[in-house]
Amino acid sequence: MILFGVDLGGTKIEGAAVDSDRPDVALCRLRVPTESDRGYDHVVAQIGRLVAEMEKAAGCGRPAAIGFGTPGSMDPATRLLKNSNSTCLNGRPVADDLSRALGVRAELANDANCFALAEALFGAARGRGAVVGLILGTGVGGGIVVGGRVLGGLHGIAGEWGHNPICGEAEPCYCGRKGCVETVIAGPALERFYWQRAGISIRLAEIAERARSGEAAAAETLGRLSSKFGEAIAAVINILDPDAIVIGGGVGNLEILYGEETRGAIRRHLFNPELRTELLRPALGDSAGVFGAAMLTR
Repeated sequence: MILFGVDLGGTKIEGAAVDSDRPDVALCRLRVPTESDRGYDHVVAQIGRLVAEMEKAAGCGRPAAIGFGTPGSMDPATRLLKNSNSTCLNGRPVADDLSRALGVRAELANDANCFALAEALFGAARGRGAVVGLILGTGVGGGIVVGGRVLGGLHGIAGEWGHNPICGEAEPCYCGRKGCVETVIAGPALERFYWQRAGISIRLAEIAERARSGEAAAAETLGRLSSKFGEAIAAVINILDPDAIVIGGGVGNLEILYGEETRGAIRRHLFNPELRTELLRPALGDSAGVFGAAMLTR
């Protein structure tokens, strides 16, 4: 059976068709620009254009259901999208409008949920029972997969650890609160911390290079990441006790997150004397989101 998945991003919309027997290999993979500045109806039209192109490229008819990974999440009570950084989608019945426009059932999940699902089913965490997938980049998000199923939650916010508070932190967050995880260990937050210490503005990858060379401000920045990540993720482990955590996003490329320094930081906040949860790098790269979206309809 051919499955269609669509990953709706801020600048591009990506679609992939996969065979359900080998869902980690795309039969076709296409992109169109989102162009969200042209409004909600235009974004829906762009998705329709993409799906039509996928049918031609895959040489198949349109499936009865299509999976969509979206920024933000759909409120199960109202069926309206919320918390999306593509603001034209907020407050809109995206799933219902896509179903009507495409003539299919639209299955929606947060893009971090799609990432977590793909990595749990056939990526780095394959075979584990309970998996947390983290997006740690410009923002901080997460998804939870148990027994091969995404947990959405009553409010549609399961896995949103990026908006839990960190003790002693008070940086304002776009969500209206202060001291959220996202304001402390997202890429821009770490770059801002380095700028405050060193007086220069550089990207996180260069900060990591400087830390390896022994620069004090850079080492302090990565030490802050390790310590605060440990505190933040320990709360998640205390509640869910997952088998594995897969860390995606640009910050997730940093070696320090997988070493003993970070595992020690987690243990300091863990309600257990030892830490057996695996911390894993993603196996699917930027394919995970669109593949996970396709698997929503399996």
